Amino acid sequence: MKRKIISIDEQLCNGCGSCVEGCHEGALQLIDGKARIVSELYCDGLGACIGECPTGAIKIEERDVEPYNETAVMERISSKGEKTIVAHLKHLKDHGEKEYFVQGIDYIREHNLNVDISSLTNAESKMACGCPGSIARSFAASTATAVVSEDNVPQSQLTHWPVQLHLLNPEAGYFTGEDVVLAADCTAFAFGDFHNRFLKGKKLAIACPKLDSNKEEYVEKITKMIDSAKINTLTVVIMEVPCCGGLMQIAKMAADKAMRKVPIKQVIIGLQGEVKNETWV
Repeated sequence: MKRKIISIDEQLCNGCGSCVEGCHEGALQLIDGKARIVSELYCDGLGACIGECPTGAIKIEERDVEPYNETAVMERISSKGEKTIVAHLKHLKDHGEKEYFVQGIDYIREHNLNVDISSLTNAESKMACGCPGSIARSFAASTATAVVSEDNVPQSQLTHWPVQLHLLNPEAGYFTGEDVVLAADCTAFAFGDFHNRFLKGKKLAIACPKLDSNKEEYVEKITKMIDSAKINTLTVVIMEVPCCGGLMQIAKMAADKAMRKVPIKQVIIGLQGEVKNETWV
């Protein structure tokens, strides 16, 4: 994908290492006496390191490179201590990178890192349309196969929040390399065993192709799931009514637009809860 990323002029670089210390993502390293990008995944292209360079060797340019990966950055810096992690998240906050900021907070919680993020939580609460209920969260699904109460309530297989396609971040860490279910809103109500049959072991996004607005945004988000999050498979679960087929069309448009190719399965649910059709397309 084409995006902004730093470029280093080796002739101007004097190997002082100031930019390495100024890079909160760990993207830079001194190699053979010169500053170099160790991986394009780690460079967010915001250019915080430019001001650290005394010789003007660093600039921002736009070129075809791998997309920035917040999960990979958190994995890289998580062993460097609380101070480094907080500095990185503050860097994202100061530059208005709301989606990556939420991914970083999500990573800390998902991996139970001992990091005090209290100074950043005010910013977090304003993420995702200003609604605290839209903040990205990741949690473990129950591994139980039996009922969990005297009322015979089955275990939920949901592992993250939010799930509505307009609200979720398609590049959230919990989507990376995962199997994803894109379900029409009505399917979970029509199919009684939706969690065990379709959701178990997968990540979820829901949408209504008839009532939801801005379908172009849906195409963009699914494309990002394929290219940036590198999802493994996409299962589209829809109702047998004609309007529901629009969700499958959105998925196909995203797949055609994406650089990567992923297997797509279509599942059609009947009005009385039966599986009418299940095919790879």
